[in-house]
Amino acid sequence: MSTLPIQTDLAFIELQSHLKVAENDKFKDFLKGQPHYLVDELAVELNAAIEPLIDCTTCGNCCRSLMITVSSTEADRLALVLNKSLTQTKAEYLEESMGGQLVINTIPCHFLECNKCTIYEDRFADCRAFPNLHLPELSKRIFATLMHYGRCPIVYNVIEAMKERTNFMAV
Repeated sequence: MSTLPIQTDLAFIELQSHLKVAENDKFKDFLKGQPHYLVDELAVELNAAIEPLIDCTTCGNCCRSLMITVSSTEADRLALVLNKSLTQTKAEYLEESMGGQLVINTIPCHFLECNKCTIYEDRFADCRAFPNLHLPELSKRIFATLMHYGRCPIVYNVIEAMKERTNFMAV
C-alpha cells in the first residue's frame, strides 16, 4: 500500500494535476523505462487496495467528462433496458461515427443522476473498466491514464502511490 493519505477532494486533485504536469511527464517517461510486468503488478496491487476506499458516487467525474463507446450488443441491451426500439434508443442516446462506432451522444452521460448510474447493472464495458488500472501494459497507456489524473481520485491516488513505491524522484 502507500503511506500517503487517500485524497478525494476533487478541487485539490484538480489543482495538483495542474501543479504536477512536469512531474507527471517525467513519471510517464520513468515508467516507460521500467519492466512493463512490474509496472502492471504494482498498478494492479495499488488499484486493488485504493479503489475500495473511494466512493465513486461522491464524484461521478468520469460520467461527467468522458466519451463512452457503446458496442452494438450494448446498444441492443440498452434499448431493451429502456423498453424502446433500437432506432429510438440510437436517436435519443447514441451517435454513430462515420466508421460506424457508437458513442453516448452527450457529456455528461444521460444516465448519470445524483452521481449514480441509472443503468448501473447494464452499464457499458468502457464504464465497467474505468479507470483501466487493472489492464495490462499500463506503461504503454500511461499518457491516457494521466489524462484522468486530475479528474479521478482513484487514478490520482494510485499514481501518487506508484511514485512513492517506485522511489520516483521528480528532480
